This record gives sequence, C-alpha cells and structure tokens, in this order.
Amino acid sequence: MTPASTGASTTVGAAASVPAVDSRMAPGGPGYRRMSFALFLAGVATFALLYSTQALLPLISGDLGVTASEASWTVAASTGGLALFVIPMAALSERYGRRTVMTASLAVAVIVALLVPFAGSLTTLVVLRAVQGAALAGLPASATAYLAEEVRPKALVTAIGLFVAGNSVGGMSGRVITGWVAQEWGWRVAVGALGVLAVGCAVAFRVLLPAPKHFAAGSLRPGVLFRVVRGHLGDPLLRRLYAIGALFMTVFGGVYTVIGYRLTEEPFGLPQGVVGSVFLVYLVGTVSASTAGRLVGRLGRRGALYLGGGTTAAGLVLSLADSLVLVLLGLVLITAGFFAGHAVASSAVSKTATQGRAQASALYQSAYYVGSSVGSTVGAMAFHAGGWAGTVGVGLLAVVGVVGITVLGSRAARVAAARVAAAQV
Repeated sequence: MTPASTGASTTVGAAASVPAVDSRMAPGGPGYRRMSFALFLAGVATFALLYSTQALLPLISGDLGVTASEASWTVAASTGGLALFVIPMAALSERYGRRTVMTASLAVAVIVALLVPFAGSLTTLVVLRAVQGAALAGLPASATAYLAEEVRPKALVTAIGLFVAGNSVGGMSGRVITGWVAQEWGWRVAVGALGVLAVGCAVAFRVLLPAPKHFAAGSLRPGVLFRVVRGHLGDPLLRRLYAIGALFMTVFGGVYTVIGYRLTEEPFGLPQGVVGSVFLVYLVGTVSASTAGRLVGRLGRRGALYLGGGTTAAGLVLSLADSLVLVLLGLVLITAGFFAGHAVASSAVSKTATQGRAQASALYQSAYYVGSSVGSTVGAMAFHAGGWAGTVGVGLLAVVGVVGITVLGSRAARVAAARVAAAQV
C-alpha cells in the first residue's frame, strides 16, 4: 500500500514513515474557540428568528383576530420554508463554500426580520416568515458540513453539540425576550427587538468564523446532485436517522407551539412575560446537547437515543398534571430528551456520510423541519380538539416512532454483525 493510501509520509533514505499531521481543528487548538463561538452565535440567530413568533401566538391571535391553529402557521411557514429550501442551499454551499452561504443566509434572514413587525395581516406575516425560513435554510446543513470538514472526527459530536446548544440558547432567549417586551409594548416591538439581536449575531459570526481550509468545491449539475441525494436516501441508516430527527421535532414543535395557550388559560392564567420566561428551560437543552458526545461514549448511539426518547416521553406524561411545578418539570424533561436525541442523530448523519455531507445534512434538516411544521400544526389542531391531552397524545405517538425505529436499527446491526462473523469463519 502506498503512502498516499495510508495517510503516511516518507522521507528519502529513511526506513520508517512519519504519520501526517491532521491539520483540522480540535479542542484547545488554533481557531477552535473562535469557530465554536461563531457557530454558537449562528445557532442562536437561527433558532431565535425561526421561532420568533412562537411565544407570541396568543397575542398574535388577539391582535389579528385569528384562532390558535391559524396563528400557528406563522411558525409552520418558517420551518416549512427552511425544510423546502435546505437541500438547494446545501447544494450551493457545495459549490460556493460553507462560510459564504451561511453569511448570505443570515444577511437575508435578518433583513426580513426587520420587516416582520410591519406585517398588516396574517397572510403578509406568514409570507414573510416563509421567506425568512427559506433564507435560514443555508445555515444548518452548511454548518454541520463545515464542522465535518474542519474538525477532527473525535471532536465532531462535541462540536455539533455546541452548535445545537446555540440553537437552544437562541430558542430560549428569543422567547424570553419577546415575552417580556411584548407584555409592555406588544408583539410587533418584540419581534423587532429580536431582529436587532440577530443582526449583532450575524456580524459577529462573519468576523469570528475561520476561513475553511479543507473545503473542496463540488458540482451544481442536477444529475450529480440527484445521484448524491439518491445515494443518501438509499442508505438504511441515514433513512432511520432522518425519520428520528423528524419525529423528535414533531414532539418539540407541537409542545412549544401550544404551551403558551395552555399557560395563559385556566388553571394557570399566567401573564405573557411569565409565559416567555418559561422558555428558560431551554438552558437544559443547552447542557444536554453539549454533553451528547459523552453520552454516546457511555451508552452508544442507540442507547443515547433510547434515553432521549424515554426522557421525552416521561416529560410529556408529567405535563398532563394541573400543577405548574409538574408542568415545568415535564418541559425540562421534554427539552433535555429532545436536544440530546437531536444532537446524537445529527452528528451520526455527519459521521455516516463520507461524501456529499452537505446534502446528507440537508436531508436530515429537511426531515427535521418538516417534523417541526407537522408538530406545530397538528399539535395546535389536537389542542383545539382535545386540549393539552391531545397535544401530548401526538407527542407520545412520535416518541413511540423514535423507539421503534431505534429497535429496528439495533436489529439490523445485529444481523450485519452476524453476517460478518459468519464470513470470517
């Protein structure tokens, strides 16, 4: 085997070869902290903007005279726009570079964010939110592909976990800020303030993110893109991971779209500012996502997914109680389980795909945000029809799906291992 095939380098006249140095980033190495903080800020901006109306739905319903299920379209439109455009945006990042596409995506998204407060009708608001989601589509898949190329494999789960942690902080800060601002000045001022915050995140991201050193431009030809996507969809492991991401997000999207209505109604009757503060439980997601690497190290990928699903289900059941303490504890468990499961599944996609990583991540993100759109819409419809118990029922069905798919994955792994063992006999 030649030095090129083994990754070793040789010296003329030397009997031994010297392993090539891995120039990719690692914890403690040059650029790693800047990269982590830049992508953390990108995650903050993405989730803050994507779900900027979620905590404000009761106020939007009252201001525009629409029902909970109609107002939920302001959330479903943004996540649906992202799901629809994430694959084309990932293809652009394969050709023009991850950092370029992420920068352009954030720029367009923050411009739209500054226009959202001036929407005069539900239709205009939904259209603007769809455009915003389409713009943000350039972030998730490009970010995970950037990490897969620029970070050493052993640090990949941790690095992606930090990006996901930024998502959780963005989701939390967006809802808390909008909740308190809206209580004093209304939902329009609240989403405007969030847009200003996102502008700051976007500028800092562009300044801090190191230029890529391991990016190799790909092709934009439709035939090439089709073959890459078909190859990913033909991989049973990737299909399972995509389905798991969608189902986890169905739970999360449904719960957090409806929770504001539940907490402002009896028996709780909380004011909008306090309801926004409930989203501080996202901090739990920050912790669970950033520790996903250690969780996989101890339990394995499937064990971590079982734990994430079980934790989410326990939280859903607890949230049925008419006790505010138990509802909050339920939200803590739901959030912890969701973010851990999401970090594990998304990092597994990046590790599994050896080529076309942006498309592989894009397919995951597309499935993930389809799950969000379905969860927010179906969860709101279930709440309208059967109250909070209806939303919980939708969530539990999705968790059963996660566990079932993981069981199938465990069985497939045992069968594959048995075949390998038999072939070696």
